[in-house]
Amino acid sequence: MIKLGFCTDYSKERITFAQNAGFDCLEIGVGPGGKIDVEKIDEKKIEEIKGVFNRAGIRIATMMCAFGSFGAVNHLDPDPVRRKESNDYFIKVLKSAKKFGVNVVCTNTFGDKNIKPEDNLSMYKKVFSEYAKVAEDNGVKIAMENCPHRGGYPLTIGNIGYSPSLWEKLFSEVSSPAIGLEYDPSHLYWLGVDYIKNIYTFSSRIYAFHAKDIEILRENLAKEGIYGNNWWRFRLPGLGEIDWKGIFRTLYDIGYNGDILIEHEDSIMCGARMDEGLKLGLKYLKTFIV
Repeated sequence: MIKLGFCTDYSKERITFAQNAGFDCLEIGVGPGGKIDVEKIDEKKIEEIKGVFNRAGIRIATMMCAFGSFGAVNHLDPDPVRRKESNDYFIKVLKSAKKFGVNVVCTNTFGDKNIKPEDNLSMYKKVFSEYAKVAEDNGVKIAMENCPHRGGYPLTIGNIGYSPSLWEKLFSEVSSPAIGLEYDPSHLYWLGVDYIKNIYTFSSRIYAFHAKDIEILRENLAKEGIYGNNWWRFRLPGLGEIDWKGIFRTLYDIGYNGDILIEHEDSIMCGARMDEGLKLGLKYLKTFIV
């Protein structure tokens, strides 16, 4: 059965909020210098964290490793020193996940944004082949989020796994079923990609799902064009233009029984209204749970 959660850093307060609001699970951030840092945490602390979750009746759905004290965890960084830092750290996360009771580790497939995504493939194959072996050996899966990290014209793409055509290339380079997707329809929408069709196409590779909506600001788009800025903004589920009924129908069609996690990046329901927004998103998404 599909369960609902949201993305957050670890804290007892956020777990208590999730419990009181009626969420089932959480995606927890992990990274260098973060609240959960696998280089600094010991077995006793892991058990303490698990106890907090268990007492609240909240499950750790996934762990997201994307950012840390040295910036983005850039798996394919052109600088070999920074790349090794990122690679070594992510491998430690993969090896630690099961200790937290987690089966899915999420990340962005960051590469060298100064070259084309396709030109990152040789380094991707080298790095992610090693990741896949570690993931297989430790009984976990890697879910790549499809956020493009867009930045003006020409597009500066930090994440090379942002479109279905690129997913095909990534899965071709590293065919291991340990590597799949954390599917986020909001990014596909503004890119003009059919986010419903591609749930069917990549059904066997969807290991986690972000619930984030999006609103197109058409007056700005008419002036700026697609290479401009400020012509779309993220919204909470139900406050934008995503067809959530269609998404849930498709997820039920493919037999998806994973988690759906609200990624709250709504610039209106933020700040003091953050928790109000999460509650609204949860109330809306629950209408599609059968």
